[in-house]
Amino acid sequence: MFTRHRRLRTTQGIRDLVKETVLNPNDFIYPIFVVEGENIKREIEALPEVYHYSLDNLEGVIKDVVEAKIKGVLLFGVPDEKDGIASSAFDENGIVQKAIRKIRELAPDLFIITDVCMCQYTDHGHCGVIENGIINNDETLEYLQKIALSHAKAGADMVAPSDMMDGRVMAIREILDENGFENVSILAYSAKYASAFYGPFREAAGSSPQFGDRKTYQMDPGNIRQAMREIEDDIIEGADIIMVKPALSYLDVIRWARDKFDHPIVAYNVSGEYSMVKAAGKMGLIDEKQIALEILTSIKRAGADIIITYFALDACKWLKDM
Repeated sequence: MFTRHRRLRTTQGIRDLVKETVLNPNDFIYPIFVVEGENIKREIEALPEVYHYSLDNLEGVIKDVVEAKIKGVLLFGVPDEKDGIASSAFDENGIVQKAIRKIRELAPDLFIITDVCMCQYTDHGHCGVIENGIINNDETLEYLQKIALSHAKAGADMVAPSDMMDGRVMAIREILDENGFENVSILAYSAKYASAFYGPFREAAGSSPQFGDRKTYQMDPGNIRQAMREIEDDIIEGADIIMVKPALSYLDVIRWARDKFDHPIVAYNVSGEYSMVKAAGKMGLIDEKQIALEILTSIKRAGADIIITYFALDACKWLKDM
């Protein structure tokens, strides 16, 4: 006698009742790019339907986020001024610092996460201080501390170091605690790979390196055991949440991390993953909605608790209509 598995697929009702992985707005964090200037809502060419916002135009997108019941945003700043030490990144009147204060006024209960890195603030486009053509890991930590502390002072709930320097989680935890910000949490970009999927983001953030690449600090796509060591060290150093980035081509890394660690896991559904779906949908090759929801489901099914995605607003609308 064979088993009739299809009995649990006969209607939409029964399929919904036995669904093992269910998406909802609590799963998503929405990335937002903030820029200097006024009256700016400028679509990013490489990221369709994603925009650069000046502070005076944040109200609309924040209202959309709140109405979609998305609980958190991730802020990326695009400064006017750049130098070798990313000084605009830790300026108390820097673009991210001002955006934090603005969003806190607009939506007091919205959870604000800030990207802590140097790449979009440096004139060379790398994620650390350059010394003799090489990233100086330990000197970079001092600047990452300054950036994270400035974000905490501005009102960030969580800081997210994305630089991949060794020891940065410990350094940031120490500076936050020393200054009375014990309750500001850390989302560590723990397994961040040197990926070709970041291309559209680099246009959005103006963060392309002016020489070389980031392979000396971001991870080799072929390594997974190394990723587990990176994650473990970040947890030991004080990370509250860990991240795997990108998501779609690294579902196995998410799964390994889920099986090995009890910490909450974030997966970043990155710009290239988003833009490919948008492009194929525009060409009529795929059903954008169905593909996007399938991708997001696969990321959650692999073990991610939270997904950073440019699809967040659309996904919430689609899920509400289903």
